[in-house]
Amino acid sequence: MALTPAEIAKQERFARIYGRSQCPAILAVERRVCGCDYGGNSWTTRDEARRMAALLGLKPGRRLLDIGSGAGWPGLYFAKETGCEAMLMDLPLNGLQVASDRAAKDRMSDRCGFAVADGAQLPFRDGSFDAVSHSDVLCCLKDKRGVLEACRRAIRDSGRMVFTVIWITPGLSRDDYGRALAGAPEFGEVESDYPTLLGQTGWSVAETFDVTDGYAASVRGFIRADRELKDELEALLGADEFAERQADWHSQLSVIEAGLLRRDLFVARPR
Repeated sequence: MALTPAEIAKQERFARIYGRSQCPAILAVERRVCGCDYGGNSWTTRDEARRMAALLGLKPGRRLLDIGSGAGWPGLYFAKETGCEAMLMDLPLNGLQVASDRAAKDRMSDRCGFAVADGAQLPFRDGSFDAVSHSDVLCCLKDKRGVLEACRRAIRDSGRMVFTVIWITPGLSRDDYGRALAGAPEFGEVESDYPTLLGQTGWSVAETFDVTDGYAASVRGFIRADRELKDELEALLGADEFAERQADWHSQLSVIEAGLLRRDLFVARPR
């Protein structure tokens, strides 16, 4: 499927993000808020990553596919902590190059692979993986249905998929929906609720956890950490981009606190 101009622009934006993801100021903010230093681009904290690894049932000998891996968080962390084999997949090449360097640094190159590919067009044989993960990826992609169908083909019947996603709270008024959409990730809209979409794409929802409170806490953490490291971040980003970054945090926080955006962690099994 050909990418839309909006999707191409998103890829280019993420490529710029990955290009500076290893700058000391960016890593310092990530350590303060998320407890990690990979140059991550999701809202997953270290505590949440541990929880996801347990829910995925990862251990030595099990094969994990991590979609939208960026610079390696949390896919590489899963591999390091559990001993599993991990295939990290994304479209921006420079993010995966950062992840590959990190795998080498952590002496995990023999257990980690990397693939430049679209999440809806996975270049793997059916049933290649025991587990699939993605962290706040579907809310950044237009073809959510295609990604979930591709994940179903890639996983073994005995496997499980664990993912987090930010989406607009169902049942909002027209005005509140518009406000939520303005503060949501670029492709935060979904054609139906996620349990329904999962059922339509070959999945059964085993468990769902509302992790919106943690999402709000992380946004507050980013606002605070950015302010504490303002001089370093302005030197890296420029004053205008720093101000825009702060405005984005505040915009997200306002719609979360108003109950217009939510973040859920889903555990799904193949049907």
